[in-house]
Amino acid sequence: MEQRHVLWRFLVATVVASAALPWSASAAERNIVVFITDDESPTLGCYGDPVAVTPALDALAADGTLFENAFATTASCSASRSVILSGIHNHANGQYGHQHDFHKFASWYDVVSLSLPRALARAGYRTARIGKFHVAPEEVYHFETALKGNERNAVQMAEACRPLIEAPSDQPFFLYFATSDPHRGGGLDEASSLELKPDLFGNKPDRGSHGGVTEIVFDPANVPVPAFLPDTPETRSELAHYYQSCARIDQGLARLVAILKAAGLFDKTLILFTSDHGMAFPGGKTTVYEPGLRVPLVVRDPYAAARGTRTKSLVSHTDITPSLLDFAGELDTLQQRPKRWLEPRDYWKDKPYASRENHGPRGGLAAYHGRSWLPLLADPTIEIRDAHFASHTFHEIQMYYPMRAVRDLEWKLIWNIAHPLPYPFASDLWAASTWQAQFRRSLDAPYGRKTVNDYIHRPRFELYHIASDPDESRNLAADPAHAATLLQYQEKLKALQKEFGDPWITKWDYE
Repeated sequence: MEQRHVLWRFLVATVVASAALPWSASAAERNIVVFITDDESPTLGCYGDPVAVTPALDALAADGTLFENAFATTASCSASRSVILSGIHNHANGQYGHQHDFHKFASWYDVVSLSLPRALARAGYRTARIGKFHVAPEEVYHFETALKGNERNAVQMAEACRPLIEAPSDQPFFLYFATSDPHRGGGLDEASSLELKPDLFGNKPDRGSHGGVTEIVFDPANVPVPAFLPDTPETRSELAHYYQSCARIDQGLARLVAILKAAGLFDKTLILFTSDHGMAFPGGKTTVYEPGLRVPLVVRDPYAAARGTRTKSLVSHTDITPSLLDFAGELDTLQQRPKRWLEPRDYWKDKPYASRENHGPRGGLAAYHGRSWLPLLADPTIEIRDAHFASHTFHEIQMYYPMRAVRDLEWKLIWNIAHPLPYPFASDLWAASTWQAQFRRSLDAPYGRKTVNDYIHRPRFELYHIASDPDESRNLAADPAHAATLLQYQEKLKALQKEFGDPWITKWDYE
C-alpha cells in the first residue's frame, strides 16, 4: 500500500503545481487526445488487476466509458498503428508489417484521404504528435507539428505538450500522444540473481528513476501470472518490470490531465486511452490469441451525459478513426468516410514523385472498415458489430506467418494460413528470459496452457468456445461434435475477408 500512497502524493503535487500556472488557452471546443501505449494489455486497476498502480487511468474510467471487449486487429506495432490512424485493416491499407529499418512496409498512397490526422486537419484541427510514430508514408499520416519528447518518460512528454495545449487558438487540437512504454528495451537487469536476466522494459537499471517520475517497483512474488504464461521466476521477474513501466505511463497521463485542467480545457477535450496491442510476451504480441489482441480502451467524452459506464460491446481499432471524426462532427455516416472528402487522385495529381508508385487496391479505398462507437458512450448496451475480425501477416519482414481470426462473444476461430511452417519469433520475444527458460528445458515443457512444441507448431485451424474457455486451452477444431460450428465460423471468416478486401482469401482455394 505504501506504493500507492507515494504515487498519490506525487499526483496531488502535480495537480497543485499545474493549477498555479496562468490560464492562457482559448476555449476551443472538441479537442481530441489519443494516448496510445506500446505493448500494454488491460493490466490496469480499472480492469480489475490486483497489483497495477494506475490511479490516473482509473479516475479517467470512473468519469468516462471503459470498453471490456476492445481488440486490436493485429498484434504488431506498425501494422496496428496504421489501423488506428486509418480505420482500415492493415492487409488493405498496405502496412503489412514494421515500417522501420530494412522491413520498410508502408501504407498505400491513397490512404491519405481516410487518414485521421489528414481528415481532422481538413476540418480545421491543429494536429500534433509526440513519441512513437512508426507508420509510413509520413505524407499519408502527416501531422502539422511533431513535438520532441522522451518516449520512455510520459511525464516529460506531457510537459513537452504544454505549449500546444496552452497556445491561444480558436482551432481545436488533435494530439496523438504515443509512449514507447511498456515495450521491451533498455537492456537486461544485470542486478537480477537469475541466470537468464529479465528485460528492463524501459526501466532504469539499478532501480534508477526517470526524471520527474516516482518509480513504482514491484515484487516478482506478488505479480499475477496470466494463464498464457508459465509461472516461473523468469516470467515473474519480467512481469515485475512490465508493471513498473505501466505505472510510469500512468503518471504521464496524470500530468497531461493536470495540464489540460489548468488550461481550462479538460472539459473541452475527449481523451482516449489504448494500446497498439497486448503485452510483449510470447503468447501475446505477434499472435492472434486473446493476450495479443485484447487491449485497454477507455474514453472520456466531456460532452457525454453518462459517466463511469462499462460496455461489453465488441469494438475494434478500426473503429477509432470513424469514432473520433464522429465526435468532431466530420463523419459522413452514409459513405462511412470523412465529410470533407478529398479524392486521392486530386491530392496526388501534382506530385510527380508519387505518380509511378502503387496507390492501393484496384477497387480503391473510399470507406472505413470501422464504425463509430460514439453512441455507446450514451448507451453502453448498444452493439455496433456481432464479431471481431483480426488480420496478421508480418511483424518483422522475416516473420511471414499470416493468420486470420474471427471472434464473437461465444466462439473464436483462428486460421493459421502458413501452418506447416514453425511459428516465427520476433527477435525480442525469442530472446526473452520468459521464453528461453522453457525452451531450453524441452519441447514438452509447459508454456501457459500449451507446451513449447504446441506454441511453435500450430494446426491449420483453432476453434475455441471463448465463452467458457477464455484462455484458449482446448482446440475443438478436430472434434467431430463441433464440425458444424467449425464450418459456420469458416464461412463467417471468409465473408469478413471478402468484406474487408483481404488478398489472402485466395488461400482457401490453394495451399
